[in-house]
Amino acid sequence: MTNKEHLLEKYGIEMWSDEKIIAFRKALLDWYDQEGRDHLPWRLNKDPYRIWVSEIMLQQTQVKTVIPYFLRFVSLFPSVQALAEADEEVLLKAWEGLGYYSRVRNMQVAAQQIMTEYNGVFPDKPEDIIQLKGIGPYTSGAIASMAFGLPEPAVDGNVMRVFSRLFEIGEDIAKPATRKLFELLVRIVIDPDRPGDFNQAIMDLGTDICGPVNPRPEESPIREFNAAYKNGTMALYPFKSKAKKPVPIDLHGLVVRQGDAYLMEKRPTGGLLGDFWTFPLVDTVTEENKIGSFKHVFSHRRWQVTVHLLEDETNFTPEENMKWVLEEEFADYAFAVPQQKMWEIVRKYDEKKYKSL
Repeated sequence: MTNKEHLLEKYGIEMWSDEKIIAFRKALLDWYDQEGRDHLPWRLNKDPYRIWVSEIMLQQTQVKTVIPYFLRFVSLFPSVQALAEADEEVLLKAWEGLGYYSRVRNMQVAAQQIMTEYNGVFPDKPEDIIQLKGIGPYTSGAIASMAFGLPEPAVDGNVMRVFSRLFEIGEDIAKPATRKLFELLVRIVIDPDRPGDFNQAIMDLGTDICGPVNPRPEESPIREFNAAYKNGTMALYPFKSKAKKPVPIDLHGLVVRQGDAYLMEKRPTGGLLGDFWTFPLVDTVTEENKIGSFKHVFSHRRWQVTVHLLEDETNFTPEENMKWVLEEEFADYAFAVPQQKMWEIVRKYDEKKYKSL
């Protein structure tokens, strides 16, 4: 059974003719050659390491945010070997602010896999790439197509959005099984000669002209292929069921200060913010001394953190996972976003107090 026959039998979607597929590829790639974001630093060459780093960073993070992080990261760790051998504290510091820190830890494990299993050479087969720690079908497809020119689909939310509108597909894109449908679609229409450019062109369209908010289909280079645009059903696609709301959790951040030193706590490995340093976070407090509060949302948790300042606590004995750290030493420690928010509250409190003197 061909891919087209499989698409029709399993999903009830009738694929375009070969001539229409060829016309679609040309329209898309002609636009990409004129409008593609070739200025992005990870598109300067086909280095699989740089492509890999960029794709991991771009998960849950906007391009404009990623660019400075990417440039600093590849400067600090210019090769697979450098990443494999990196000190964890330095590695986490380089990732500070990007969130989802398991991503960079998985990258280091994958780099170590490449060093031991592939003699330091990035594998060039999809079945090997996907075996690396932290690499799923999307990232594997992106690396295989962009670095090695293999006609592999790289299906993310942008791709599903574009193709759901092209073919008026109402399947729930929040369900993992739906990805298989879009992978099959892309595998049929992907340009065999320029698969990397094809995948990147779809992604570029999906982030702008065919974006999730205020799409501009009339400006799209593939509007004549877009069934939803032609039929006036753009607002119906893609369909995505609502995710569960994050569980609310109340916490208290204790800013314990002795002179210029602050009590810092290393978070347990494996939990939220694992191995990062923060002011101690506890469920309850006996003293108020409240100086501010903030919210921080994870994918499955929503923290409401009240910040308390305890000064000159000379009788405070640090626990095993705590230490006193001078403010001037903060740059040597990896701080996650909640810690940065707590520190900003302390800074504003001190500034206000100083101005009132």
